[in-house]
Amino acid sequence: RELAEAAGALDLGAPQRMGGAPPTGPAPGAGRPRYTKEAEMKDAPEEFAEWFGLADTNSDGRVSGAEAKAFFRRSRLPSPVLARVWAAADPRKRGFLSKRDFVAALHLVAVAQAGGPVDRAALEALPVASRPVPQLVGLNCEGEVGEGEPKKPSRTASKAAGKRLQKGKQIVAKMDAKSVDSIQDGLQQLYFKYVRPVEETYSFNVFHTSLLREQDFSAKPVVMLLGQYSTGKTTFAEYLLGRAYPSATIGPEPTTDRFVAIMHSHDERMIPGNTLSVQKDKPYNGLTKFGAAFLNKFAGAEMPSDLLEYVDIVDTPGVLSGEKQSVQRQYDFPAVVRWFAERSDLVLVLFDPHKLDISDEFKRTILALQGFDEKVRIVLNKADQVDTQHLMRVYGALLWSLARVFRTPEVPRVYVGNFREGEYVNQDMSKLLDLDRDRLMTDLRDIPRTAVARKVNEFVKRVRACKIHALILGALRDKMPSLMGAKAKQQKLVERLEETFLEVQQKHGLAVGDFPPLEPFRENLRSQSLSAFPKFTKEKLQQLDHVLEVEVPALLNRFGNPFD
Repeated sequence: RELAEAAGALDLGAPQRMGGAPPTGPAPGAGRPRYTKEAEMKDAPEEFAEWFGLADTNSDGRVSGAEAKAFFRRSRLPSPVLARVWAAADPRKRGFLSKRDFVAALHLVAVAQAGGPVDRAALEALPVASRPVPQLVGLNCEGEVGEGEPKKPSRTASKAAGKRLQKGKQIVAKMDAKSVDSIQDGLQQLYFKYVRPVEETYSFNVFHTSLLREQDFSAKPVVMLLGQYSTGKTTFAEYLLGRAYPSATIGPEPTTDRFVAIMHSHDERMIPGNTLSVQKDKPYNGLTKFGAAFLNKFAGAEMPSDLLEYVDIVDTPGVLSGEKQSVQRQYDFPAVVRWFAERSDLVLVLFDPHKLDISDEFKRTILALQGFDEKVRIVLNKADQVDTQHLMRVYGALLWSLARVFRTPEVPRVYVGNFREGEYVNQDMSKLLDLDRDRLMTDLRDIPRTAVARKVNEFVKRVRACKIHALILGALRDKMPSLMGAKAKQQKLVERLEETFLEVQQKHGLAVGDFPPLEPFRENLRSQSLSAFPKFTKEKLQQLDHVLEVEVPALLNRFGNPFD
């Protein structure tokens, strides 16, 4: 309603009062705007195509932050308002505006000029013909550019800046900004140029996780559903999608017997795991290391869905409990879960009020999530099936059980509800359940918006892990003899590995919590030959530090909000 009023308030036949002085003279082309049939412009007013060409000064088909900052000065809106416009027009934080995003930004500028709320979702709910056209100085109205006018620095400030540059050596990013299209593209180039060579040299994939591929950087956000059988994982996926995905089966017994990656497509179909793992456009090539036994229990389900255009969902088999644990799986279930958790944006662990016991396999699975605590959320599903008094006891028992497994002072956030279509069984707690359900849905809706930040976070963690890994192996390599006694010396170093950990930590001032677990590292080290590793030079260390301290901040600065 507010947007409609704001749209009506914009009289296209008369200039509007904006952040600076009012424009003078009539707006050319006033009245009902003409519309173009260009698909990418989404039936926008015809002049928008011309304005896009003016904003896109380098003719690369997109409007960068610097180009947008120069163009939208014509609106004379304050920078904080333009910052909200940019955030709404670029929700995935790609650092540029496509033609469709540029059209949305223009309409949002018009709404802001009329005093309306900057809300893209509400704007897109309006009919195309009802969306307002902004008043831009020099294009459809006269006047002078106000706040956005760049100010020349004073002579004193210029001299001071020159002296500061002369005092210290200026460190600049080495990556060519023109060759980078987005933050993901920049991270990919940094990884393959600086990080992956170090990982390959020091067998990072043997000790930690598999090497990254190009499709890992372009993959959509992932939500993984985890829990014991019959806790409502598949029903939860159906609730999110609005209907069941292909081959989904729901029942009180263990019905989902495989990992299912639910993806978007215009046709419904199932893709076998062996086929999915070799597709170059899918981020599942790394699963081949778990063997054919796992790939036979892995599949992809494609279906049309608005949600799946932005997020992939991974449904998992129910974790075994009781006597069922005696039937061993033919693959390492916790290791597979950890592989998916590393690439997921959100991991939802579902519990049932009647199944709070944590079996040995479930405990190993939860322990496999260590290091990804910020992604884990606990969902107490089917909470409406117990009354208020029992729910309080169940909630307390769940927190007590989780505290024993997670081994941290705090446990992940717990959401209480029943995620399925239909009325609650126990209506007394409907307000509480609705509140928690809305909060969880808000977290899910924010995933596409925060996906880029998550990729940057995971990249920085990986570079730090790679740096520490190379420092440890480099320190061990320096202690190896050059001629005789290499085997005995390596055995001694492996047995006293904690001394090398402490030495590296104190020498380089690293955090103890950043080091890998000692015993798994020791076991993996037994199968390696320390003499085969090259020495970790100071130049290689400086190279990784340069990525963390210079390249990544420069990348974020280039593709951040230009109006902040």
